[in-house]
Parts: sequence; structure tokens; C-alpha cells
Amino acid sequence: MLTHSSAKGSGFIPDIGNDIRLAVDTGEVTLGHKEVMRAISSSAAHAVVIASKGKREIVEDIVHVCGVSGIKLLRYSGNSLELGALCGKPHSVNALAIIKPGSSKILEENY
Repeated sequence: MLTHSSAKGSGFIPDIGNDIRLAVDTGEVTLGHKEVMRAISSSAAHAVVIASKGKREIVEDIVHVCGVSGIKLLRYSGNSLELGALCGKPHSVNALAIIKPGSSKILEENY
């Protein structure tokens, strides 16, 4: 499952899944609630991706901190197991922080 949104009038639908995978493969990301919170508090995170069906208390915590910090928050439409698989991990991933986007356009796209 991937989150899609269309850029106004362009007909183009960006695919967040591809950009997440590119960021994981070519950039620098941190995975997991504690690491994401650490990246936010140290101002290293440029964006945060959360699974849409992650643990409620973790999601609420990250949403709040991103809002206060002004960090771009993206929602992946799949659950935490699907986000983990997209990141190449054999376990669930509730959240990830984008430190360096690499070849990904995740910081440029309007998701």
C-alpha cells in the first residue's frame, strides 16, 4: 500500500513508497520511535514518515513533536509491517526519520 496524492493540475501522482525506498538505499534514515525522537530533538531529521496503522501512542507522540518542531510529517498508508518491509527490514517499523534524502525526492514532493 502506498500513499498517493496528486499535484494540482499536473496529472502526476507521486509515489511515496519509491521515495522512502530510495532514501533508505541512498540516503540516511533512522528507524524506530526512539531513534526518530532522537533525530527530531537533535534537529537532524528533515522529515518523518509514520505508518498509518502504527501504535497509537507512538503515532500521537511523533505527530505532536513534529508539529511543535515544524518537521515535515508524511503518512505511509500501509501498516508498520509493510513499512518495515519497504525499508528492507524483517520487522515492523512504526516510524522513520529522513536525515539525508539521498537520490529520493521525498523532501521536494508534495505528499
